[in-house]
Amino acid sequence: MSLINRSSLLKSHFSAICRFYCVKSKDISKLVKNNKVVVFMKGVPEQPQCGFSNAVVQILRMHGVTYDAHNVLEDNALRQGIKEYSNWPTIPQIYIDGEFVGGCDIMLQMHQSGDLIEELKKAGIKSVLLDNPPKKDSSK
Repeated sequence: MSLINRSSLLKSHFSAICRFYCVKSKDISKLVKNNKVVVFMKGVPEQPQCGFSNAVVQILRMHGVTYDAHNVLEDNALRQGIKEYSNWPTIPQIYIDGEFVGGCDIMLQMHQSGDLIEELKKAGIKSVLLDNPPKKDSSK
């Protein structure tokens, strides 16, 4: 087989593989912009399949946030595509108002510092924690 034929064959195979496994950036962009808050996670909110995804679900639940969730375990192309789109290697990934926020560790840090309430407010979302602030322990 000549070098030209091999090159053509490799391009053909790569195209077929990419069509099967690659999710285009524009498709992911549509998903990210479909709702004010979007989470790419392992599992679904009702049944997260990893502790990090569960933590994100719990944080958003505490704030009373409605969001779109995408289960990357059901779609390997989406799982790889979202990592490339965000240039972030891990799942879950959270987007607020079309902007990548980060993963579980960043969400937890933002929740603990109060920054998440501010980010949600910028996106036009009021956290329910503003209505029911945590009570301070008065026994001290």
